[in-house]
Amino acid sequence: MQAFFENWYGQLTAAAAAVLLILIGIGLTKAFSKDSPHKTAKMLVFSAMAVAIAVVLSMLKIIRMPQGGSITLFSMFVITLIGYFYGPAQGILCGMSYGMIQLLIDPYIISPVQMLVDYPLAFAMLGLSGFFRNRSDGLITGYAVSCFGRLIMSVLSGVIFFSEYAGEMNPWAYSIGYNIAYIGGEALLTVVVFMVVTPVRNMVERIKRMALS
Repeated sequence: MQAFFENWYGQLTAAAAAVLLILIGIGLTKAFSKDSPHKTAKMLVFSAMAVAIAVVLSMLKIIRMPQGGSITLFSMFVITLIGYFYGPAQGILCGMSYGMIQLLIDPYIISPVQMLVDYPLAFAMLGLSGFFRNRSDGLITGYAVSCFGRLIMSVLSGVIFFSEYAGEMNPWAYSIGYNIAYIGGEALLTVVVFMVVTPVRNMVERIKRMALS
């Protein structure tokens, strides 16, 4: 199956799925919120921009793990912003779209179920931030919950599909330790930067006003 996504027709399929997921999210959000056409268009633009920026940031790897995964320059945070701005439906489907792009860029597939868990489902968790969008601490809380959701999916994938890497260790202990090293590491780095660097917080607030105006 990996060979499929390494060919042009598989890559085209993944790209088309990524676009379709964003459009479905916009359709669902519009159906329940009755947004104006102008806001719908803005949601499409911001969702597409978030995916594009996150993809670029995901290539800036601070630490690369030996069996896959890495601490990147805030790529998860960018995706969680869509849920924080527009709610969980758009956030989850935007995360799935980002997962499909990651599948296009760097596929590692041993089975169809593993592909679903590691790519669209794992990154869909980054949209959980949408459930906290109306809280005063919603951005950081939503980001933390989103990262934890992705961690759960990655741990399950490690135990079910990659337990041979654990060697003599308990597969659960190995998968938790391995995945928390890079997912938790990036989450901690992002939160520290967000809390300490005031211009970053101000920039996020300006982007939010632009996204919702």
